[in-house]
This record gives sequence, structure tokens and C-alpha cells, in this order.
Amino acid sequence: QVQLVESGGGLAQPGGSLRLSCAASGFPFSTTVMSWVRQAPGKDVEWVSIIHGDGIKTSYADSVKGRFTISRDNAKNGLFLQMDRLKADDTALYYCAKWPTYHSDRGQGTQVTVSS
Repeated sequence: QVQLVESGGGLAQPGGSLRLSCAASGFPFSTTVMSWVRQAPGKDVEWVSIIHGDGIKTSYADSVKGRFTISRDNAKNGLFLQMDRLKADDTALYYCAKWPTYHSDRGQGTQVTVSS
């Protein structure tokens, strides 16, 4: 079955950086479009970034464009999100997810809190 395990969240100051990781198993990772999505308290799930199996074609939400970088390691079934210049509005529970089935095929999430 699909297993997605996120790590790397934590507390960061505004302007700081964090790197999220996701270990995937149970499906053909290298040919699967993957994503990071997030959910802030009281808000709907929001897609953050998408990456195709080739690791080249990527998309970003306007709110994170130029600050976040998505990448993947198909040899190790790993998905990553480098988050730079963090803002308070980035505070959320971040999920690694298959795209477009992110509502059902996602991990337990890792909390990111941006605060001074």
C-alpha cells in the first residue's frame, strides 16, 4: 500500500530555512507525479508544489514561488522541499502526496511553524 513519511519540520524564524523530506514506498515512485500540500489551522488544503517523474517539470503556487524548491531522488524514493525566506504565513502542516490524489494519498504530515 502507499506509504509516505514526512520529516524535517520544526520551528523557524521569519527569513529562515527548513528542508522537508518524504520517504515513499508501495507504488512506482519514479513514474508518479508528486506534490507537497499544506494545511493551515482553519483553512483548506493548499497545494504548494508539484514535480513530475523526470524531476525536471515543476510547478509552484504563487505564494511560494521563488522561495521554495521541490526536488526528488528516484533512486531512493525520496521527495524534498527546500523552503527559504520563510514567512509567518507558511505556518502549516505540510504533507507529501501523490498528485492529483492528494486528499487520499498523503502522509501524516510534518508541522512547520514560522515565528520569532
